[in-house]
Amino acid sequence: MSKTLLIYASQFGQTHKICQRIAEHLQSQGETVEMKPLAEAPQSLDGYGKVLLACSIYHGKYRPELYQYITDHQAELDAIPNAFFSVNLVARKPHKNAPDTNPYVKQFLQKTPWQPKLLGVFGGVIHYQRYNWFDRNIIRFIMWLTKGPTDPNSHIEYTQWERVDQFATEFAGLRP
Repeated sequence: MSKTLLIYASQFGQTHKICQRIAEHLQSQGETVEMKPLAEAPQSLDGYGKVLLACSIYHGKYRPELYQYITDHQAELDAIPNAFFSVNLVARKPHKNAPDTNPYVKQFLQKTPWQPKLLGVFGGVIHYQRYNWFDRNIIRFIMWLTKGPTDPNSHIEYTQWERVDQFATEFAGLRP
């Protein structure tokens, strides 16, 4: 049986946490799973039967390395079952928590020629006390603009774990 690869880019840890949950689900289904941060992603997808890319939004953008990895590996990605999910705070809003309604996922699909076979989007976490001064104030400003929580003591997890579990089930079902 070939391995399943989960590649993630996580600024504050929530994308990694979501990938761990998906990995546990896949392993419970008998899959062999390997998780790698984007900076350590393999330069070849040979030997992997399925791949998932996951990235959080940081200051309104995905990391340029994500797009570069996709460009460098698009043919390999297209040749096997694949998926992508985004973690962002906009997804905390019910009308923006689906791939077809989330502006960051829509922007991602316009910016890259890769069209993942499965898409997901999950709300992230606000934990102001963990952020440095700059990030805390930028995020509070963005939350103020979008009518989100601005209390500097806020610690709110917006990830809907049942939706993560559903995504993991759908990803487990992807076949060549």
